[in-house]
Amino acid sequence: MAEAMTLSSHAGRHGAAERPKRQRGRLTALGLATPALVLFVLFVLAPTLAVLALGFTDYQLGYSGFRWVGFDNYVELWSDPAFRTSVGNTALYAAIVTPLSVALGLIAALLIEAETRGRAFFRTVFFLPVASLTVAMATVWQYLLHPTIGPVNTLLGLVGITGPNWLGSSEWVLPSLALIGVWQSVGFNMVLFLAGLQGIPRDLYAAAEVDGAASAWQRFRLVTWPMLGPTTLFVAIISTVNAVKVFETVKTLTEGGPNRASEVLLFSIYQEGFVYLRVGYASAMTVIFLFVLVVLMLLQHRALDRKVHY
Repeated sequence: MAEAMTLSSHAGRHGAAERPKRQRGRLTALGLATPALVLFVLFVLAPTLAVLALGFTDYQLGYSGFRWVGFDNYVELWSDPAFRTSVGNTALYAAIVTPLSVALGLIAALLIEAETRGRAFFRTVFFLPVASLTVAMATVWQYLLHPTIGPVNTLLGLVGITGPNWLGSSEWVLPSLALIGVWQSVGFNMVLFLAGLQGIPRDLYAAAEVDGAASAWQRFRLVTWPMLGPTTLFVAIISTVNAVKVFETVKTLTEGGPNRASEVLLFSIYQEGFVYLRVGYASAMTVIFLFVLVVLMLLQHRALDRKVHY
């Protein structure tokens, strides 16, 4: 009995000695996390809450006063043909860019992974558009797609095809911007697919050959594609998010024209907030845009979970 009391007393003193250490550890962790928390509140949480609040007002940039209008901005959005056009253009742009950039990124990754010589060179060449300045590259594309002096129409003319006005035609402007978006996204998707390919155990290919998968197509169908399933889903979500956020190329090349044929959601928000100064209305549009991004981010999170548990 005395021995048990001694052990209990010793454990109590040891626990009392450990409590200050744990408290100091918690204070140290809080001190290290405080700068990140402050930055998060200042640059993420506070602006988001401000946008949510301004979406219920008629605030205009440069005016001192504003009034609460409730859901009037959202009701106006529902009936605004310009907003519906920008949403439709954004959806069409994403529908073109996402599958093409994913497919071409996968093809590029497979070709680079199969090539032993010059692998670093081709990887750099394909990734160059990702590291380049968007505005500078947009200027280059503006020259390439020029209707009269552009190399693209010049090459088409050599084979007897009259090239369209790529960036000045309502029919061709959005596909042209989507082409540029695919060019920008392929390199990034390629890097993600390369990481996924390097994570596939080589023993699976040897086992597939033993089972009769002799051709490259059979090995791809039976081993590579199933193992790349989580990676492909992740790449598709990332590509969709990036496509929905398109702005720089539209602002630089077309300004939303002609006839709103290339006006996407972010450009509409920019126009309403900084050109027409309707900050309250632009904030309501931003809330819709943030809602779309949150949905895509949740899908991305689920894709990451599936990749981890695969």
